[in-house]
This record gives sequence, C-alpha cells and structure tokens, in this order.
Amino acid sequence: MNETRADVLVVGGGLGGVAAALAVLRTGRSVLLTEEYDWLGGQLTSQAVPPDEHSWVESFGVTASYRALRNGIRDYYRAHHPLTESARASRDLNPGAGWVSRLCHEPRVAVAVIDQMLAPYHGGGNLRILQPYRPVAAQTDGDRVTAVTLAHRHSGETVTVTASYILDATETGELLPLTGTEYVTGFESREETGEPSAPAEAQPLNMQAVSVCFAVDHVDGDHTIDKPTGYSTWREYQPSFWGDRLLSWRSPNPRTLEIVERAFVPNPDDDPLSVDADQRRNPGDGNLWTFRRIAARRNFVDGAYPSDICLVNWPMIDYFEGPVFDVPDAEAHLAAARDLSRSVLFWLQTEAPRPDGGTGYPGLRLRGDVTGGSDGLAQAPYIRESRRIRAEYTVVEQDLSLAVRGTAGAVRYPDTVGVGMYRIDLHPSTGGDNYIDVGSCPFEIPLGALIPRRTENLLPANKNIGTTHITNGCYRLHPVEWNIGEAAGTLAAFCLDRGTTPRATRNTPTLLTEFQDRLASAGVELRWPEVVGY
Repeated sequence: MNETRADVLVVGGGLGGVAAALAVLRTGRSVLLTEEYDWLGGQLTSQAVPPDEHSWVESFGVTASYRALRNGIRDYYRAHHPLTESARASRDLNPGAGWVSRLCHEPRVAVAVIDQMLAPYHGGGNLRILQPYRPVAAQTDGDRVTAVTLAHRHSGETVTVTASYILDATETGELLPLTGTEYVTGFESREETGEPSAPAEAQPLNMQAVSVCFAVDHVDGDHTIDKPTGYSTWREYQPSFWGDRLLSWRSPNPRTLEIVERAFVPNPDDDPLSVDADQRRNPGDGNLWTFRRIAARRNFVDGAYPSDICLVNWPMIDYFEGPVFDVPDAEAHLAAARDLSRSVLFWLQTEAPRPDGGTGYPGLRLRGDVTGGSDGLAQAPYIRESRRIRAEYTVVEQDLSLAVRGTAGAVRYPDTVGVGMYRIDLHPSTGGDNYIDVGSCPFEIPLGALIPRRTENLLPANKNIGTTHITNGCYRLHPVEWNIGEAAGTLAAFCLDRGTTPRATRNTPTLLTEFQDRLASAGVELRWPEVVGY
C-alpha cells in the first residue's frame, strides 16, 4: 500500500473539485486531487452536460475563475477550430448555439481548458493528480479525518493520503459515510424544514433522476445500434404522470406539468448567431435538437462539421426507478440507466415519429468520440442529487423561493461566500414525484452550509453542502458548484494560514470579515446587484 501526504486532499475532480484545488494552489500550498473518471470536470465533461447558467452570466453573478474557464473555452475554439469569420468575431461565442445556455460546447474543449488552468501547478510540484481513483475507506480520530484510502478504478491498487484538510468534491458525497460525517439524503419532511413543497414525512430514498447523456450527429447512412437488452421493456414503459410512453415526444412541461409535445428536427438551417439563450424568456426545449446542441455546423467553415452535434439530455433519458447510492442494488440501477439511454437512441433511430409521417432516424450516429465513454455514452452518469451534510446552516426553500420572498429577494446571509441563480429545478424522482419547478430569487451561498455540525477538517465542495432536496435543485448547477468548491478550497487554505478552523472562521466576526475579504480579492462575488429572479 502506497502512502502520501498533501496540505489539502481534494477527492473528486468535478467542477467543485477543480475550483477547490485552484483556490488552494493559488496560496502556494500543496494539493492532491483525485478523480474517478478519465476527464476532470465532472458534469461539464465526463457527464457531458453543457453549462446550466443564469441569464446575467456574461456580466456578473459568477466568480472570476469560473469566468476564466468560460473565456478559456471560447478562446480555445478561436485558437484551434475552423470557425467562420462571424463566429470568431462574436464576443459571446456560443459554439453549439444551444438554447439551454449561452455557452454550449464539446466536452473535450472544457477538459483541455481545465488542464491548462492546472498546468502551472504541475510544473511547480504543488499539484498531484490521482486518476482514475475513487475513495474506498477513511480513518478518523474523534471529530477529525486523519487519512483517506483510494483505489484505482481498474487495477484496485490503493493509495492512502493524509492531509490537514479533506475536501469531499465527489458527485454523491462519498466521503460522508466513509468518515462517519452526519448527512441526509432524499426529501426532508415539512416538519423539519418548513418548506412549502416538502412532504409531511421524510423520504430519504426519494432522489432526483440520474441521466446518462450521449452525443449524436445526423449524417448519411444507417448507423442504427444493436437493439439494447431492455428495449422492449422501456418501449412500453409509461410513468403514471407522463401522459404517454416514456419513449415518445410527449412529456410534462416542467413548469406547468401540462403534457406537451416537443419537436425534433435534425440539422435545421438556423443562424447560430441569432440564438438567444435566456431562460427568463424561453426554456429552449421546443426543438430537442437545438436545446443542448454542442456544435452548430454553421459556426464552422463549410465541410468542417458535416452535421451539428446534439447532446441528448432530454426528459426520456431521466432514470428514476431507484437511487444510485445508499441502496444495495445501486450498481444495477446505474446499469439500467445506461440501458435506458441506449434504448432511447435505438428508438430514435428506428421508431421515433417523423414530421413527414415516417418513423426513425437511422442517420443518427452515436458520437462516443465526443463524450469519451467506452460504450459510446457519457463516461459518467449525470448526478443531480448527492448526500448532503448535516450543516451548521441548511438552506431551505423559503430562503429563496420567488413565490415566498417576492420583491424582498433571497435571504442575505452575513456569512455569504458567493452567489448563484437558477430556478429550483427538480426532475422526476425515485419516489414517484413529477417535476417540481419553482421560481427562484438570485441567492447567496452561506458559509454555514459548508461546515459540518461535528466533523472539523472535512469540507463539502460539490452538491453535498447543507441544502435540502428542494434547494439542491438550484444549488447543483455548474457555476454554483464551482463557487462552492472555490469557497471550500479558500477556506481550507485560510484556516491553515491563520491557524484556525472553519467553525471559528464563521463564528468569529473578525475572522469572517478577513475570510470574505480574501474571497472578494480573488474575484468571488458575495452579493447580487438589484436584479429580479425568474
């Protein structure tokens, strides 16, 4: 068994983990960063989900380092891709011209930019990356974590790491059970949280759907995949609230629950520079092809891309038949989620109704080279909901719901460590719930939500902070996860520099002010200007 040490161990190389590592590294301290999959970047890369962002992202409401990531992605396209002159000149280049985000792009580009952001610290020796490794055990001494053991995903080889601070940036809060840190899963009760949308009784196994995304283009020829094992079952499956079979163009509108029919038009001859990706005005899912399009062929010189590339993260790939952690059959559910996604692709290629009255799009070609998955799908499932720490402060629906707070705006926290904004967006869940979609006020991230009630040197750096099932729905998106990770990394370094603890930093006014000043000087926005939610 190998053993090693760093000032800070960051377990999980998603957006929160990368941001946390960068924050620590900027202070000159050493970091060991681990990641289970082949790419750093989590939901942006190995999970293949283009960024879900708020309407003001081009002007304010994200950290400076997250903006550097976004700018780096655009600069990478300008430097390495055959863009048209008009696309290259676009200040707010949207390579995919997708409607879900002002910056839809191919996952590999984000991987390259993240690697560039981390590269200087490799050379200096302060950053080591273990990949692909995942945590399998931990050692504790009272309320402190003393070591974490990680295993190689393929060989099983183990490494034990000691560090002064341990940051859990995994997608499902994997260190929480391993370290005995108190946590919650699923839906809390209304009695506990007071939330208007909560049930009367707690439902710990009621969690949001996971999705295994994939990318396709549409070209000449027949690219139909082999019929998936579970296709016949999925083809006939109809959830009680869906309004049709799961494999159909019909599904609930997340905001109204009205059953609507979406269009699917591959390679529309639209102008990519005219796409106005603003969730306030248009959710953008009318034509599923352009909804999460990650490469718009008309942004590139003729012939460079024979087709647009479309990222499939649509209602029918949401898997809500069972949780994928804290249950004995978690692996079976993950396998079933992948089978569902392959079944959706097969349905699209063979049976999906076309506007001309025919069925199937055999020209749809699975682009596993775009997502990096060995089976042609994304490497990792898109995880919307994690284990969440029992925190010093838990963010609840009434802190930020537009219906509750109205013109007063979200609660302003004295211990704010960043900002975020997205609608409370809960997908169908393993407990049989339909969408829960609630308007949100632009909100802050309270430091108290990053501090476990008991454990002293373990910090959450992903979707595992002190939110509820409901508020996780707006704290789980790309820029918020990055901000959480950056705050956690900055906190660990601050505590090492000042010889203090996260709990003391929050509860000592002079330390809190000093810490918030450090965040602000690094470009972390702590308050919103006067804007109205949606």
